[in-house]
Amino acid sequence: MKGKLIGVGVGPGDPDLLTLKAVKAITAADVVGYFAKAGNVSHARRIAEEHFQPHTVELPLLYPVTTEIHRHDAAYRTAIGAFYDASAAAVAEHLMAGRTVAVLSEGDPLFYGSYMHIHVRLAPRFPTQVIAGVTGMSGCWSQAGAPIAQGDDVLMVLPGTLDEDELARRLSSADAAVIMKVGRNLPKIRRALAAAGRLDRALYVERGTMADCAHVPLAEREEERAPYFSIVLVPGWERAA
Repeated sequence: MKGKLIGVGVGPGDPDLLTLKAVKAITAADVVGYFAKAGNVSHARRIAEEHFQPHTVELPLLYPVTTEIHRHDAAYRTAIGAFYDASAAAVAEHLMAGRTVAVLSEGDPLFYGSYMHIHVRLAPRFPTQVIAGVTGMSGCWSQAGAPIAQGDDVLMVLPGTLDEDELARRLSSADAAVIMKVGRNLPKIRRALAAAGRLDRALYVERGTMADCAHVPLAEREEERAPYFSIVLVPGWERAA
């Protein structure tokens, strides 16, 4: 009898933001898989580890590359595609043995999450469930106390990896925006916001919901790089009701 695959959203960082449903799934799973860069600790595991049981079999899924190669490079696409194939095969081996496998995902599993690459490969073959998680962006705007959108505001979610002109174009037409994948793209994001006339409203949030979180107006942050867990918010609500 085939096992069940469960994609579990563990939220943005604060373990208290795990949902009750996520905790139940992690506690009951035979196998818990989680992503991390080779040589690094898994952030998703750190959030959920207190709910692992003595019987839990851990399945680390370790990225061979992250940002060392440009995402449009053929070598990157080949390496990351092979990684997801191998990860899906490792999960499938447990599923074929009848085990329930919970694969952890920071934030929500189907929103910029690595889990989705496992899901699309295995969902046609095995029983599957996805447990929603608190997204990083909602954790960050709650941390900053920043009402992000109301009424007819249009909220746009943008990856900071977009070209600068494209970022500026999209920002100029959005009432509110969330910019993810900040990291080394921070200077470009700052210039695009300035070109779109939105820099004065932009907030920078670092490690939202975690113990060492911080948030400041982006115009006041002078560093040229940002850590992995960072996000830029452009609140709407310019005409508060």
